[in-house]
Amino acid sequence: MKKVLSISVGSPSRDHTTTVKFLGEEIEISRQGTNGDFKKAIELYKANDGKVDAFGVGGTEFYLQVGTRRYFFRDAKAIRKAIQISKVGDGNGIKSLMAQRALDALEAHLQKEGRTLKGMKALKTNAVDRYGLAEAIVNAGCDVVFGDFMFTLGLPLPMSKLSTVRIVAALLLPIVTQLPFIWFYPLGAEQDKAPKNKWQKYYQEATLIAGDFMQIRQSMPDDLTGKIIVTNTTTAKNVEELQKRGVHILVTTTPRLQGRSFGTNVMEATLLAMMDKPQADVLPHDFVKLLDEIPMLPNIEILN
Repeated sequence: MKKVLSISVGSPSRDHTTTVKFLGEEIEISRQGTNGDFKKAIELYKANDGKVDAFGVGGTEFYLQVGTRRYFFRDAKAIRKAIQISKVGDGNGIKSLMAQRALDALEAHLQKEGRTLKGMKALKTNAVDRYGLAEAIVNAGCDVVFGDFMFTLGLPLPMSKLSTVRIVAALLLPIVTQLPFIWFYPLGAEQDKAPKNKWQKYYQEATLIAGDFMQIRQSMPDDLTGKIIVTNTTTAKNVEELQKRGVHILVTTTPRLQGRSFGTNVMEATLLAMMDKPQADVLPHDFVKLLDEIPMLPNIEILN
């Protein structure tokens, strides 16, 4: 049996272990949170290196890719150095690919309802952390507000163009990525706190709300009636929260496995564990081929 371990600096309340079978091969997938403790995460990577086939890097990532440029996080460099034997995925290898597939699947579903993404008002909580998803939403024809300043820095400065996002990224990310990650993203117990009901205007105006689930949840209002959420990792409890708020459709870029969807870091690690080649030899088309063979599909769920 292959073993995949996602070590996350997020809350332990989201921990989960499951066994799946892809292409006849059993894989044990586990997620272990360290409650915002980067030091503990590094200790766990070192203790399990070589004992698992692949690690997923949860709650953070090695770099942000915006357009063709990569911006590396200082805090994540120590994680990469701690892993010497096992393969490792932080999600960047498949994130954009899975995002595009999710938007394509959503468009096909909406057309069955007599609707389309073209012209739909959308809120992307943060474009720089999932630039591929931001691009996919724009390419689908949505009228998008990018909330990077709002959801990351708390500043009421919405953006409406990807070109503006790229300029802002080039100016700020070389600095931001060298600062403590916890300053900009909820980690540990912060992930379990009740939503702040902030930026209500932008939630209300949008039909489609997309982005990292922790950022969506952190400020979401009590009423999300009729909304479409496109996101990543969601637990059964998260789905219940969204259903109570009236969400119409929940789309996760990764499949739901035994009640929850895992992050792209876990799915990338799973694919790497299944590949019979060194990670250094893995090419983008290897991911595409395996995703199609499984197939590993986005999940579309009607909540209300």
